[in-house]
Amino acid sequence: MEADEEPGLKNQTYFTLQGFSCLAPLQVLLFQGILLMFLITITGNFLIILVATADPALHTPMYYFLKNLALIEICFTLNIVPKMLMDLLLERKIISFSSCALQLYFVIFFVTSECFLLSAMAYDRYVAICHPLHYTTSMNRRVCFHMVVACWIAGIPFSAGLTGWLFSYPFCGSKEIEHFFCDIAPVLDLVCSDTHLFELLVFDATVTIVLIPFILIAASYIRIIHTILQMPSSKGRCKTFFTCFAHLVVVTLFYCTTGLIHLRPRSRFLVKRKVVALSYTVVTPMLNPIIYSLRNKEVKHALRKIFGRRLFSKMPLPRGFHLFSKSCSQFEG
Repeated sequence: MEADEEPGLKNQTYFTLQGFSCLAPLQVLLFQGILLMFLITITGNFLIILVATADPALHTPMYYFLKNLALIEICFTLNIVPKMLMDLLLERKIISFSSCALQLYFVIFFVTSECFLLSAMAYDRYVAICHPLHYTTSMNRRVCFHMVVACWIAGIPFSAGLTGWLFSYPFCGSKEIEHFFCDIAPVLDLVCSDTHLFELLVFDATVTIVLIPFILIAASYIRIIHTILQMPSSKGRCKTFFTCFAHLVVVTLFYCTTGLIHLRPRSRFLVKRKVVALSYTVVTPMLNPIIYSLRNKEVKHALRKIFGRRLFSKMPLPRGFHLFSKSCSQFEG
C-alpha cells in the first residue's frame, strides 16, 4: 500500500481547497454575498482608475497613487475571488499544483506591492502637509513614477523566492488545503519535511513587507499630526486632517487583517484564519473606493462630469461621514 502511495506523493498534481465546506448549508448565501462584493469591488476600483485618468484636475500625485492602488485591488481580487465563487458552487473543489503555485505567487506579489504603495501614499501626505512649499518639486511626475515602479517591482523577489522554495518541498499524503485559496500557511501545513528555515525566512520577509512600511507610515503620521497641532486655526486643523482620513482608514483596515494573518504563518485557529483572510481579500478591496470617494468632492465632481450630474448628485452617505463633516464645519474662524 505504501509503495503504491509513494509515487503519488512525489508526483502530486492537484490539491483540494476545503474553503467553507464546514458551512455547507450557507454556501449559496455566501456565494451571493461574495459575488455582490466582488462586483462592487471591480466596479468601484475601475471607476477610480477611470476618473483619475480622464479628469485633468485629478492628475496629482495623490490620485496617481490611488489609481495604482485601485489597480492592485482589482488584480488581487481577480486572482482569488472568481475561483472561490466557482468552488462555492462545485462539489469537487480542486486546483492544480501549478495553478496553486501561481495563485500564491500573485498573492504575495500584490500584498507586497500594496504595502509599499501605502507607505508611498503616506510619504506623499507627509510632504504635502509638512513641506507644502517643496511639494511640487519633491513629488514631481518623475519621482512619483519611480516610486510606483519600485512598489510594483518590490513584490517580484519575495513572491518568486517564497513560492519557489515552498513548492520545492515534498508534500504529505493529504491533498486538502484548509483554506479557500493557496496561501503560505495552509500549503505549509501539508509539507512533511522540516520547514524551520523556511518559516524563519517567511518571518523575515513579513517584517520587511509588512512592518517596515508600517513603521514608515507611522513615522509619517507622527510628523503630520505634530504639524497639524501647530496650526493656529481649528478649521484648518480639521480640514488638513480630513485629507489624510481616507488613507488612515485604508491603512488600518489593511494592516489589521493582512498583518494579523501573516505575522503568524502557522495558526491552529483555522476558522479565524479564513474569516480574517476573507476580510482582506473581499471586504477591504470593496471598501477602499467607497472610503476614498464618498466625501471626496473632487472625485464626485469628476464622476458627475463623466456620467452626468443626476447619477451622483444625490449619492447617499453613511451617517458617520455626515457627523464628521458637521463637526469640521463647527470650527470656523
